[in-house]
Amino acid sequence: MDLNIFELIITDTHTHLYSEAFEEDREVMIKRALDEGVSRFFIPAIDSTYTQSMLELEKSYPNNMFLMMGLHPTHVKENYLEELAHVEEMLNTHKFYAVGEIGIDLYWDKSTIEIQKKAFKYQIQLAKKLQLPIVIHCREAFDEIFEVLEGEKGEDLYGIFHCFTGNLEQAHKAISYNMKLGIGGVATFKNGKIDQFLCQIDLKHIVLETDSPYLAPVPYRGKRNESLYILKVLDKLSELYDQSVESIAEVTTQNSKDVFKV
Repeated sequence: MDLNIFELIITDTHTHLYSEAFEEDREVMIKRALDEGVSRFFIPAIDSTYTQSMLELEKSYPNNMFLMMGLHPTHVKENYLEELAHVEEMLNTHKFYAVGEIGIDLYWDKSTIEIQKKAFKYQIQLAKKLQLPIVIHCREAFDEIFEVLEGEKGEDLYGIFHCFTGNLEQAHKAISYNMKLGIGGVATFKNGKIDQFLCQIDLKHIVLETDSPYLAPVPYRGKRNESLYILKVLDKLSELYDQSVESIAEVTTQNSKDVFKV
């Protein structure tokens, strides 16, 4: 990337930096990203077992780490009501920038669909009450997600459709519910498909993410992802939109500010 990247402010709107995958080199890995201009990291929650690690991350990097709180759909189990109580307690006692990641995942377990829907709706309503955005996880569940959003739509519903992997029609539908599209490594995959239509979506609807340590972009596909690799996503969007890297970084960071209010 032939530019003074450190002059840019690049935002990773979705990165699990507390993950066990970074246990051995977390500080070095974060420094690599900071040194290249990736200076805003939005940290989604999974369940209560990760809360302390998230708070420690924020304490270590108070100017760079912005936490979310929520119950991930794959962690909606028998104890989901206890987990939701934890989410609500944390939202009422600590500063968070979004409710997430929340949603529906039918890839791993379809048997929990009904409680996943209940948890999703409940957390959307918490977000509305607290005037916070939501960050949506959707896997093999577009119809189910849209059904819930249709019932909750309004000016007070907004946020990010994390790791968007749908088609153009689904992209427009997500945007109609005041959602930005979180675009990451999938945009660089040969079989990712979103690269075929992404430029038809106005850049004002796009934010960048890595979802690290998952979904590393080409040429790191299949390896551990990290926030530094968002530069590969930036390069890809620069190519797709025929705009400079600086322009893409500036617009997508502003979009993240519009969502998270920071």
